[in-house]
Amino acid sequence: MNEYYTSIELGTNSIKILVCNKTGNSFNVIANIDSPSEGIKRGNVIDTRLAINSLKKAIRKISEKLNIKITKIFACIPTTNCKMDILVGSTSLDIDDKITGEDISNVINDAVKGRIDEDYELITAIPIAFRVDDNDNIRNPKGMTGEELGVKVLVSTSPKEIVYKILEVLKLSGLDVIDIGYTSTGDYYEIKNDIYDKEAGAIVNIGEDSTNISVFNKGIMIKNKIINVGSKNIDNDLIYIYKIDSKVARDLKENFVVASSEYADSNEVCEITTIAGEKKEINQLETSKVVESRCAQILNLAKKEIKNLTKREISYIIITGGVSELAGFQYLAEDILGIKARVCNISTMGIRHNKYSSVLGIIKYIDSKFALRDKSVKILKEEDINTLISVTESNNNLNIINKVFGRFFEN
Repeated sequence: MNEYYTSIELGTNSIKILVCNKTGNSFNVIANIDSPSEGIKRGNVIDTRLAINSLKKAIRKISEKLNIKITKIFACIPTTNCKMDILVGSTSLDIDDKITGEDISNVINDAVKGRIDEDYELITAIPIAFRVDDNDNIRNPKGMTGEELGVKVLVSTSPKEIVYKILEVLKLSGLDVIDIGYTSTGDYYEIKNDIYDKEAGAIVNIGEDSTNISVFNKGIMIKNKIINVGSKNIDNDLIYIYKIDSKVARDLKENFVVASSEYADSNEVCEITTIAGEKKEINQLETSKVVESRCAQILNLAKKEIKNLTKREISYIIITGGVSELAGFQYLAEDILGIKARVCNISTMGIRHNKYSSVLGIIKYIDSKFALRDKSVKILKEEDINTLISVTESNNNLNIINKVFGRFFEN
């Protein structure tokens, strides 16, 4: 079966929108954009008008790529002030019938109903284990029979004020939100595998002006911390030291420096123009030391927070976010975090860049979530399907289908 998905992430520096097609177990990119944003800080809306203007421009760009108007999406939500609780629920079964996705939805609803703080909104409800009568620790009970289905579920919630501002911006920009999930959950689902699903680990996402540290146990986020330092601090260091503007600083960071100065070349030089209009040459080694110092600070802070968040033995630490794409970042990560650390490596054609880890992973998370519940919803008009079939075939020789998933408020 082929399925069609669209997801969005509102970032401080940019808005990312991804359109992809799922064929079997593979996700194939049809179109993506990384458009400048305003009015957003650390994933939160601080100026509604600016955020809407930025988002409308981004929607226009992706719609023009596809020759259709994007109106329905999955949205990434920041982990700001999120809370996590373990809840239990149960539901009666007809012993003559096999357990279905509807039964799973009912038992999860029973676990969360009336147990969410009134100032908070439900973001994720991820089953830890199911129980069928006296048989417990079941991962997927579909197809089984019994008299009662029980569940232990980890519920994550966020302040309504934060969530509703994001949803308001999306709605006023002409987007219909089908479902939501945390950026951290998206990061995990982008790197998840059978081994990580059995272990405890951490994901460090270095954003524009903050870094998100999440601890996962058996594929479920159990702790989270945001530190207020990120990629923009690297830019500011370069701006201060070399007296350059932000555009030059970003270009140096993305195209010239090496994250681990041990691998930099003192003979490789670059000419820059200062704010005062002076032209000067800088070499890769000295510039890389500036960047390395800030990257090392971020990783050391992350290391400290991981220890504060959990006493569990950590089996893996994954680093993601745009700055992790810097040459030599893997070596620096290993030096500070040890051999368990590795930089995320997105292998999906069309978006081989770590800045897309959350927006791609959130699609994989929601795909998995709704497959368990046997839910789907039509998101495209018939004429849009025909248009996208043409676009997809011309790009990747893929097909698409007109079903996706149910609304998050109903799950």
